[in-house]
Amino acid sequence: MRDKGEYLFTSESVSEGHPDKVADRISDTVLDTFLEADPYARVACETLVTTNRIVIAGETRGPGSITPELLMHKARMAVADIGYEQDGFDWRHATVECHLHAQSAHIAQGVDAAGNKDEGAGDQGIMFGYACTETPDLMPAPLYYAHLILRRISEMRRANDVAVRGLLPDAKSQVTLRYVDGKPVGATSVVLSTQHVEGMEQAQIKTMVQPIIESSLPKGWMCPDSELYVNPTGTFVIGGPDGDCGLTGRKIIVDTYGGAAPHGGGAFSGKDPTKVDRSAAYAARYVAKNVVAAGLAERCTIQVSYAIGVSKPLSVYFDLHGTGKDVDEAKLAKVMDGLVNLSPRGIREHLHLNRPIYVPTAAYGHFGRTPDSEKGTFTWEKTDLVDELKRAFGR
Repeated sequence: MRDKGEYLFTSESVSEGHPDKVADRISDTVLDTFLEADPYARVACETLVTTNRIVIAGETRGPGSITPELLMHKARMAVADIGYEQDGFDWRHATVECHLHAQSAHIAQGVDAAGNKDEGAGDQGIMFGYACTETPDLMPAPLYYAHLILRRISEMRRANDVAVRGLLPDAKSQVTLRYVDGKPVGATSVVLSTQHVEGMEQAQIKTMVQPIIESSLPKGWMCPDSELYVNPTGTFVIGGPDGDCGLTGRKIIVDTYGGAAPHGGGAFSGKDPTKVDRSAAYAARYVAKNVVAAGLAERCTIQVSYAIGVSKPLSVYFDLHGTGKDVDEAKLAKVMDGLVNLSPRGIREHLHLNRPIYVPTAAYGHFGRTPDSEKGTFTWEKTDLVDELKRAFGR
């Protein structure tokens, strides 16, 4: 995003009941099931969900105790937790198919460590990390608030709060903010589409969600009433996988930075941490967040690239977008190289990624979340490099 002038910028979010997010949740459930049994299992799982049907496919390498029957049961439990007991998509009655098979030996030989060869990347690709000072979690503000609105509605729905009675799991939000000289100053429009039970009126739903939306935004940021669009099609009863087919990895911009920063193109869910699409994107966010948290810049983008089977990154690039505070980007790259090993093995070990920690990432973004030291989740959101970065730059 620009640093000067006045402009509008928009990001969207989707709830855990959105069809694509249901697919992500099932794929990450499969991954966590394998990692719980074997921290070094290999998983590349894709899921399709549609009207009363769940199809799981992909490649794995792990213990024989992880049977198709177990994974199909786990998939049903994931759908039950989201809250789907609808005629067109019911965790009890949906047909579940499991087509997972063994990982390609040719891929495995490039990834596995052997002799003097360190563990290689699970694929080629480019990954980006980003952080900025727009929100307390150092995330772009439009996405941050789009996530927050849906997360609050979901929490209330799960708690059976009467204030959202009748709302169902599938929902989408979209927040447009006005920027002045690179800083967000308020919302110009908000869109919320939420699935609901038969018989609820559009005006009724708007009355229910308006205070939630307003309380999710900073004081004075609420858009005009004429620019608050709630269920703009009028009725949203048929939703979830019954209303639209869902696929793993189809919400990668929602998962990352809402379009405010580049994306390398690779999806996250269902992939074990040898897949740098996931692990290196986490590491890049970790690095960028620590740079901004240390006060070295107001914005930071990092790009990392890999080749399949090669243990070291091919390139590491920093861009502080002109906001660096007497920080040379070349020096920053050297300092960071001494703090974080960006090889696939280095990332996994530094961020403790070989654990069943991925189900919570499947909705409301992989970044800008609160680390939980007890559960080991979102380790890439820690700011434990700040002191060393400050010392390196004399702060």
